[in-house]
Amino acid sequence: MGELTPEQIQARIEQARAINDGVTADKVVGAVARLFDLEPAGPDDEFTYPALPTTARERIFGGQVIAQAMIAAARTVDPDKQVHSLHAYFLRGGDETKPLHFRVHRDFDGRSFANRRVVVRQNDKVIFNLTASFQLPATGLSHQVPMPDLLPPEACWDFTDFIAADPNISDRQLAHMARRRPFEVRSYRPPPSEGATQHYQWFRAAAPIGDDPLLHRAFLAFASDMGLLSSAMLPHGINFWTPGMFTTSLDHAMWFHGPVRVDDWFVFVMDSPWTGGDRGLCRGSIYRQDGTLIATAVQEGLVRFTPPA
Repeated sequence: MGELTPEQIQARIEQARAINDGVTADKVVGAVARLFDLEPAGPDDEFTYPALPTTARERIFGGQVIAQAMIAAARTVDPDKQVHSLHAYFLRGGDETKPLHFRVHRDFDGRSFANRRVVVRQNDKVIFNLTASFQLPATGLSHQVPMPDLLPPEACWDFTDFIAADPNISDRQLAHMARRRPFEVRSYRPPPSEGATQHYQWFRAAAPIGDDPLLHRAFLAFASDMGLLSSAMLPHGINFWTPGMFTTSLDHAMWFHGPVRVDDWFVFVMDSPWTGGDRGLCRGSIYRQDGTLIATAVQEGLVRFTPPA
């Protein structure tokens, strides 16, 4: 598809915005919060999440199972200890129309730290593994890398408008991608001609989620898989919707540095230091709007590009 005219872009923006008529933010945010309502199953330290009757996805979203496994691990830890890091591997694609089983292994319980492994199965096959570490709050040496000079969220593209303006996205793809999300998302991506390797997205929960610190961290873990892998394509002038592009997450790591509130604006500053062998390494720094670094994420994914003949 060639470049779109300003009139075509505006028409597609209006088309995309109309998709969400009647779909409230409360409903979408509530649906994500319910993902973390895991049910105890069988012996201690086992949980399930039921199958969904209908689904709009071919596979379970990676951020969902990351956050769910983190919640399962937290259910077995002293509530005074907070999750500070997680490391995960995606082994098989998950199916939203089939239940998930979470088995937590209590590998370590110390005075300051605890460690858990979570094995996630579907149809008796392991689809995902996660290790998480928890720590009692502590004080000590403190420093951080300053937040880069960024445009504020109100000066960036609304995500729905951003994808509507992309000529590589068909009307059918637009109808899927423009669905109301649990976050307000504002995107900045430099023009391809600049050869830049960094981009960023502002996020804010689209509706209140209360004050539970673990729920805020779960929402942040969910968001950490939204767009990070696109960083590996940015230097090559392509994206998820470029014909011939196939991507999937392989592994994911995340570190929480301090208190998290996802109902305030936070920004995910992303780049990719390397691609090769059909894989791309991507990293992201997550800041509050006041410049406080609250989390760091790193992901490697499959980025297989086969240009159309």
